[in-house]
Amino acid sequence: MASATSANGGTSVNTLKGSKVSKLPAGLDALCHMPYAQAAYDQLANGPVAANMKDQTAKTGAEFSNLANARRTPAEPAVTGQPLTHYHSLFSELLSWNNPRASAIAYAGAVAVIFLNRYLDITRYVFKLTWITLGATVLAEAAGKAILGRGLTSQVRPRKYYTVSRETIDAVTGDVHELINFFVIEAQRILFAENIAVSATAAFGAFLSYFLMKIVPAWGLTLIATTVLFFAPLIYTTNQELIDQYIKEGSDIVNSQTEQLRQVASKHTSQATEITKQYMGDYTHKAQMMLHRGGSASPELAPKSSPQSKVKETDFPEAPKKDFGAEEIGVTGVQEPLAA
Repeated sequence: MASATSANGGTSVNTLKGSKVSKLPAGLDALCHMPYAQAAYDQLANGPVAANMKDQTAKTGAEFSNLANARRTPAEPAVTGQPLTHYHSLFSELLSWNNPRASAIAYAGAVAVIFLNRYLDITRYVFKLTWITLGATVLAEAAGKAILGRGLTSQVRPRKYYTVSRETIDAVTGDVHELINFFVIEAQRILFAENIAVSATAAFGAFLSYFLMKIVPAWGLTLIATTVLFFAPLIYTTNQELIDQYIKEGSDIVNSQTEQLRQVASKHTSQATEITKQYMGDYTHKAQMMLHRGGSASPELAPKSSPQSKVKETDFPEAPKKDFGAEEIGVTGVQEPLAA
């Protein structure tokens, strides 16, 4: 019987073959006699597929380590001079696809959360899991005390309840504070157009979302926004030369049109300035002339025409034409003044 038992305590192949209870099929019997059965298992465990899986797992772990190490405050501050948060560098590294496996896993996780929230009533399942767990613990405790004299749940109760250390709370609170500040700072940078391209893209996205909300549900908009947020940087980095060329051509066209509009506006502005100066000179000259003539800037009032009279000039006597002389007043000469 000892020879029928292997070194590790299991039943050997010869024992299985000689047993009357179970008889191995012909194919399995031949496989058991193959000396390379363990070698085949080792080849599967250490073959190219397993090696590739181990290699991909190691690379994924390294990329997540790089992503975690990217959580540092950027050296370049905002235009206001205040430092940014370490989440700026983290999300920049994540969305740049410098670590493709980590970025792909993050995108898949975000999509999975969106679909789980859409098709699963998570809150209801949380309550269901809660009452099942509590019911099982209460039932085990009550049944143990009734049958065995001691509860079963109390047997697995820890000697000391688990607590959250202050260091953990401070770390979590600090991360939440940094995350909130990340969204607050980015919203202000977009609002005040620190980067014109980013602000224009956000405005265009809000414009499309305003119309898409009429036909697309909220979870669909969230899925579209997440996809654009992750894959727009990837498309740009993959086709950077072509996209930069088109952006340069569009920028040149815009600059030429802007320069043309600037020249036309400058020409019309100069003409309007000359016309304004001419009119101002004319009005100034007229005002000075009126001030010299009438002593005031108000124009002289035209005399009112008197109503036509019916009296004729012949109705009045003719005025005397002779000068009033001394003879008319009875004095023959001029009286000499008396001598003193």
